[in-house]
Amino acid sequence: MATTATYDYLHDPEAIYQASFEIVRAEADLSHLPADLADVAVRLIHACGMTDLPNDMAWGGDPVAAGRTALQAGAPILTDVTMVRHGIIADRLPAKNRIICMLNEPDIAGIARARMDTRSAIAVEKWRPILKDAVVCIGNAPTALFRLLEMLADGTPKPAIILGFPVGFVGAAESKQALIDANLDIPYITLTGRRGGSAIAAAAVNALARKPA
Repeated sequence: MATTATYDYLHDPEAIYQASFEIVRAEADLSHLPADLADVAVRLIHACGMTDLPNDMAWGGDPVAAGRTALQAGAPILTDVTMVRHGIIADRLPAKNRIICMLNEPDIAGIARARMDTRSAIAVEKWRPILKDAVVCIGNAPTALFRLLEMLADGTPKPAIILGFPVGFVGAAESKQALIDANLDIPYITLTGRRGGSAIAAAAVNALARKPA
């Protein structure tokens, strides 16, 4: 005879949503963050489940104001990988902003092989014509962030904001530290160390796309 298992858990989506954010705010130490950045931090924690994440947050300038202004002005969102692109909630963007990922453009793989470079780094070079005042969101590849910093050092027009969340064990911490140390006069949000990833990067954009409370 088949047995039907039942479990005691929340079913109501709104109740789950509210309880999640109540738990995040109760467990995370947000006291060192400006109020608007604390709200972004809550969204990042919600995306990864790590309530100690604010300890690793670093930022420059006024990234929340810069990001929201850029999105409201219709700035494109440039992502390093399609996972970030698909994690951004398009129907919540304030100006039907384009979300652009060039990683799978037809010539990228061939150029990367010829130069013994990553596809992510080559794809970032394709951003040059549209980089000015854009929202840059890197959630996977350290080489993408390194290449962006090299381009900016060479005089490539500046984006409105850099959301830098490369993840992993080779170059991730170093690329984010390079962003912090570059003093580019570009607002940014990042996480020091190895943590990052597509879900966190997309959550940062989604947080900036929300109307301020």
